[in-house]
Amino acid sequence: MNFASKNVLNIPVPTVVSSRVRADILSAAMGFGSRRIAMLMPIAMICTSLVAVPAISDQPASVPAADSVNELTADLAADVPIWIAELDAPKAQARREAEQRLIQAGPDAAQHVPVILDHLSIDAQQRLARIQKQWQASATRTELELTVVKLQNAKTLGDALEAISTASGVEFDTAPGGASLDLTQKIRPPSVALGFWESLDTVLDQTNLDINFYAGDHETLALIPRSEDRPSRVDSAAYSGIYRLEPTIVTARRVLGSPLQSSLNLTIVISWQPNRTPIGLTIPIAELSGKLDNEVDLKPQTSGKTIDVATTTELAMSQFYLPMQLPQRNFEAGGLNRGGAAQMSQDATEIKRISGQITALLPGERRRFELPLDTPAASDKQDAMTVSIEAVRESEPLHEIRVGVELESAGRALESHRQWIFQNEVYVELANGRRHDHLGFEVYRQTGSGVGIGYLFDLGEGGDPVGGPQNLPPGAKLIYESPTSVMKNQVPFLLNGIPLP
Repeated sequence: MNFASKNVLNIPVPTVVSSRVRADILSAAMGFGSRRIAMLMPIAMICTSLVAVPAISDQPASVPAADSVNELTADLAADVPIWIAELDAPKAQARREAEQRLIQAGPDAAQHVPVILDHLSIDAQQRLARIQKQWQASATRTELELTVVKLQNAKTLGDALEAISTASGVEFDTAPGGASLDLTQKIRPPSVALGFWESLDTVLDQTNLDINFYAGDHETLALIPRSEDRPSRVDSAAYSGIYRLEPTIVTARRVLGSPLQSSLNLTIVISWQPNRTPIGLTIPIAELSGKLDNEVDLKPQTSGKTIDVATTTELAMSQFYLPMQLPQRNFEAGGLNRGGAAQMSQDATEIKRISGQITALLPGERRRFELPLDTPAASDKQDAMTVSIEAVRESEPLHEIRVGVELESAGRALESHRQWIFQNEVYVELANGRRHDHLGFEVYRQTGSGVGIGYLFDLGEGGDPVGGPQNLPPGAKLIYESPTSVMKNQVPFLLNGIPLP
């Protein structure tokens, strides 16, 4: 793992106002025991359905030895062309068996599909298209499986960060402001495998460290020394899927002249793995429910249908609040006991539990598209995404490169959540390796399945050789980096023991 060293802004993460926040696993809520550590969502409870590809089984496959992998690759190289030819076999049984063999071979078989398939019949091409969608589904599901980190062999901070980075692909900046952290600090490794956020929080608690989200990016978290009044990260948070939720502020407002305007708002900081920025993150208000420690139900306010949470690839966290109705005080409860005296219930001191659901689209693995600028209508298709150069226009001293991006069966990914497309990394790489970032872009087409974006570049700066079509530098290519598939993801969350003001 590369522990980057760079200057970062010393901006602390929000401080927890409540002295102690606890969350239990969902099984505890159903009477199977409780823990103060906020653990949510066994992997089996995560509800996912694929966008752009049909769902398939998500049973984990065993990991073969290296020799077996090499043998399997060699077998696929020989078998896949034969199975594809058998998609046109005279007997229907043979065609079905060939289709099943290709599906069972999985995404690794895709690289062995012959380039020229014009000889296949229409029926065989349709079968192959179904198979390729199954491969895409399998590949995307594998990419989006929850990160599981094993820290049993980690003895130091450096060992632990290395293990977390290897499992998740997330890097860590351990030199905030130029002062490197002590990576030799001893830790007590957990005895069981944990998710990304819980494993990281466990390590940070033991080494008195925290996270500066503002100094990170789409694949890096910056670690900083912890402030003295910072509570335990594990005890302050709940974990659900790829998310970490931490209540930070509880605000109660009672409007005496208009009780319906009274409210109880919970400010929540939600974090996700930096390399898995969710798209269109929402929380349905109707799914919110809770209970106070005096057994009074806590209900959401009736305004609005969803809570829209802003997300960006450059910041692995966001903040929102849960709008709840302010509970009545004991003298407002009313009612009489058996003796006819006014019945007084005890005032609540904390939110016993509050639950809801997080809905979003999760992007798959980021891939690199390389499109030569000197090739007319250059195009590249990876998984469910196709990126094409539609035009190159010279406008002294700049060049406009028009790029078309299409996503198969885009669904909600392009309905109203196109911002992730505009945040993708796009630049021109010259033959000598020099990189030219774009100066801005303009969207010239939007459809249900894709977008057309014109990027402006200055390709002649610094004495770069210019020539060829549209005075383009010879050997230059457009680099486009993007996730190539998305998956619908719904996970419930549960927060317990939040003190009231």
